[in-house]
Amino acid sequence: MPERSDALPGGPPAAPQSAPRRRRPPPSRLQRGVLAGRHGPEGLVWLGRAPEAHATILYRVVRAIVRVLLFGAFRFRISTSGQEHLPPSGGYLLVAAAHRGWMDPFVAMHALPLEPRAWFLGSAPSTIGSRPREVLARRIGGLLPVWRGGLGIDVHVDAARAVVAGGGVFVQMPEGTVSGPPARIGPFRLGAALIALRTGAPVVPLAIAGTEELYVGRRMASRVLPVTSARELAGLDAGEPLPPAGSRAELDLARRVSARLEELLGPVVEELHPSTVDPPSRRRLLRDRLTWLLLARGRVDRGAGGDVAPGSGG
Repeated sequence: MPERSDALPGGPPAAPQSAPRRRRPPPSRLQRGVLAGRHGPEGLVWLGRAPEAHATILYRVVRAIVRVLLFGAFRFRISTSGQEHLPPSGGYLLVAAAHRGWMDPFVAMHALPLEPRAWFLGSAPSTIGSRPREVLARRIGGLLPVWRGGLGIDVHVDAARAVVAGGGVFVQMPEGTVSGPPARIGPFRLGAALIALRTGAPVVPLAIAGTEELYVGRRMASRVLPVTSARELAGLDAGEPLPPAGSRAELDLARRVSARLEELLGPVVEELHPSTVDPPSRRRLLRDRLTWLLLARGRVDRGAGGDVAPGSGG
């Protein structure tokens, strides 16, 4: 796009227009104390084994119990479409948005078959906040934790490569936080785009809606979009070389990939969201308890108009 000139005829040229500033992601919904002074091993180092693509007996049992709770006790309903786009043999990256609550990984798993297994790049503080939870998460599998201010992108690229090489599904939620407005996505961080560029794996976008607040009988929705790749998203030819890892050129390319993913997922999230909204007259039983069930209570940004405060629902 050509630069706009605001110079007067015959006068000195106008100063060059600065590039538009990228939107900042909203603050995390984790409490400050949860993150303070904590760090631990990440990715494959934390897991201590190769990420398996097959569903173990323990995983099958835990999955069955969780489904009884979610769809039986809580009566959640998830409408899913586009599953014909999923590669049958695994070995791909799933990029999901909008990320608005603890149900998002379960919505993603609901869209995926039992096998090949999904492995989530997930927040360590919110997922393995206690020793028993950490032991259980490691035994069940499916998590490759990341700590804020951690070791950099390389450890997660290695984890993604291991999942893809083993025929599994590596799942990322590039907003990096559950804060943000309902009905639309927030700005993406660049980690997912960098991982897609460096692994070269197929990319499957997944749109999610309806998880910003939870209550008994809540409706949610997801849609699997057609398979793409980092090269296609960036507009690169098949034989065009990628820039060196860690270079400024690679970051610029990752921004193009990330922006294109936002363009693909944003309209679908907006399209899905109305189908998840109940009328104001509907009773929202256990809204406060279920919304915060697996999250530390804290600030919830919901766009213009203020926050949804803890304790605002039954």
